[in-house]
Amino acid sequence: MASEHDAKPIKDTLQEYGKGVAGGLLFSFPLLYTMEVWWRGFTASPFALLLLVLVTFFLLIAYNRYAGLRADASWHEIIIDSVEEMGIGFTLSFAVLAMLNRIQLTEMSVEEVLGKVVIEAMAVSIGVSIGTAQMGIEERSGKHEDEEVNEKRSAKAHVAVLALCGSLIVGGNVAPTEEITTIAVEASPADILVIALVSIFISAMVAYFINSRREERAKRSDFVFHLVFDTCMSYSIALVVSAFVLWFFGHFGGVGTWLIFAKVIALGLLSSLGASAGRLLIK
Repeated sequence: MASEHDAKPIKDTLQEYGKGVAGGLLFSFPLLYTMEVWWRGFTASPFALLLLVLVTFFLLIAYNRYAGLRADASWHEIIIDSVEEMGIGFTLSFAVLAMLNRIQLTEMSVEEVLGKVVIEAMAVSIGVSIGTAQMGIEERSGKHEDEEVNEKRSAKAHVAVLALCGSLIVGGNVAPTEEITTIAVEASPADILVIALVSIFISAMVAYFINSRREERAKRSDFVFHLVFDTCMSYSIALVVSAFVLWFFGHFGGVGTWLIFAKVIALGLLSSLGASAGRLLIK
């Protein structure tokens, strides 16, 4: 966003910031209103918070590189945009939490305030990045993109980044809640197997639809290979994201291997849906 400020009128720059703010709030409001997230901000270790910031920052860089508003942006511009998005995320998170009276500077310790703001800001930052790109699709579609840019956007890395963003947004909104634990505890092995199969089916259907829509089956003899590869990649990403957010919100502490596995599979259903929605809706 800031990378083109010198070349853009102030009005266009403000509009771009406005798109980012709208996207940040749209994709992160559920977490801003979730009690478990507020509590995790109080209990999270400095290492966990730092890891979350680093993961989010690299995700922003990946999204801006492969799926952002300007596909031909340089690495310098991408890093600046990512830093700006995180800055907007911190500002929005602090403002909304203060408005909701979830942080009181005179009554809470610096560690508690910082923990809450950091956790919320990471989700908001991703929403800012996606919102800016999505609300600028019409502007982007009216511009010429050369073959190199188009090839970059159709690469597997592009697909992986979209699946990662989508699964993190959807799965991350549910991971803090106790409902995942309830589902995992009460589910039988057969239930977990059905959940896993449905998740894989969702990923496969989206991969089939996307590949068919691009007429890849007619053009490539290895259609089945790409279908299987995309399905496995999307579901694997969903499981990795599910495991990460569950670990971050403390769902793995003091539980057995089976319950950890069941929790990841249970959340993986939503994360795989998010990964699929990301590939369909996030451009």
